[in-house]
Amino acid sequence: MTTDTETAPPKSEPAVIIPCLRYRNAPAAIEWLCKAFGFEKNVVFPGENGTIAHAQLTFGNGMIMLGSVHDNDWGRNIKQPDEIGRASTQTSYVIVPDADAHYARAKAAGAEIVIDIKTEDYGGRGYTCRDLEDHIWSFGTYDPWHG
Repeated sequence: MTTDTETAPPKSEPAVIIPCLRYRNAPAAIEWLCKAFGFEKNVVFPGENGTIAHAQLTFGNGMIMLGSVHDNDWGRNIKQPDEIGRASTQTSYVIVPDADAHYARAKAAGAEIVIDIKTEDYGGRGYTCRDLEDHIWSFGTYDPWHG
């Protein structure tokens, strides 16, 4: 019988759950995510015709991976928000040290605020917004690792 400690990496390592997103204009999305949200380019592999084959952006010890929308095995399993009425079936939550400063940065870059910044009953302060292609993101100071 296997235990959790035999199959899960140590908690001292960087994040091992990495959200993956697709964008119609991935080059523009990469620049915007860095400007608006504070991500940093880890690696960007260009694709054909100005597309992005694969990119990794970091935020602290976390990471997202993204690429251009393609009609392939992966892409046929994913719908973009504009194909489903701007809805999302999942979102990403990013822990930030100062939610108010992050909110101001995102708003200045044109993020559409979906849930305005507020202090939550369970602790922490945060907000939710849409990026330039309608993916939904939440940012806040609540850290579930430290309650």
